[in-house]
Amino acid sequence: MTNATFTRRLALGSGVALMLALGAIPALAQDKLRVATEGTYFPWSYVNDKGELVGWDVEIAQELCRRLEVECDIRAQEWEGIIPGLLAKKYDLIVASMSVTPARKEKVEFSRKYKNTFSRFVAKEGSLTDTSPEGMKGKRIGVQKGSSQDQWLTANGYGDTAEIVYYEGTQGPELDLVAGRIDAMIGNQMTYYVNFLKRPEAEDFTYAGPEYSGGVLGEGNAIAMRKGESELKAKVDAALDAIITDGTYARISAKYFPFPLLTD
Repeated sequence: MTNATFTRRLALGSGVALMLALGAIPALAQDKLRVATEGTYFPWSYVNDKGELVGWDVEIAQELCRRLEVECDIRAQEWEGIIPGLLAKKYDLIVASMSVTPARKEKVEFSRKYKNTFSRFVAKEGSLTDTSPEGMKGKRIGVQKGSSQDQWLTANGYGDTAEIVYYEGTQGPELDLVAGRIDAMIGNQMTYYVNFLKRPEAEDFTYAGPEYSGGVLGEGNAIAMRKGESELKAKVDAALDAIITDGTYARISAKYFPFPLLTD
């Protein structure tokens, strides 16, 4: 490499760094960004009474597209097929509060973390004092099929002592728990706080056991994309940094939650 070439590359790199520092994010080459989200996961992504796809993740995706100066094509995708759909190039990003797990990192590339997350059991108050596999012997546990909590139950031997009941979405376990068809359910602690525990029919239900995280449950949530798309990752990360730094992230989150979603 000649000195002149090195100098040009150094100047280019410095220019990009300056743009990112100032919040000016280079636009993507494409004019549209196709985004998949879950669509039945209130308040993260769901269909409102007008038939519109809305929610926290939807607003974050829309803001990302605005920063990247592209049209946003956001679509709902069944959770179990959401990564296969990405790999088949049906869309470019998954913005669906996806936990960053070792298994998923082998298949997809993740953005910087954009939300902390913990998993927790919910059961009828006083009915469950021990949430270990042995303590839940003979219980029926509801979980969304293909979720990180599904993997966690299997990895920790709950299927050997309890009956695992699988659901396609997140609402089924809630309905069956209230109806007494399952003894407990496990999922995202924040989602349960906003979507379930505040409802009148859930007044007799509460969290059971400790907060769980790490391993197959992941180390927070991030945006997924196909491996090898380094330019897209860099620009998504830069856009997320800008959204978080300028207060837009906090403004969006405050619409849904009375507490911060990202603390580190």
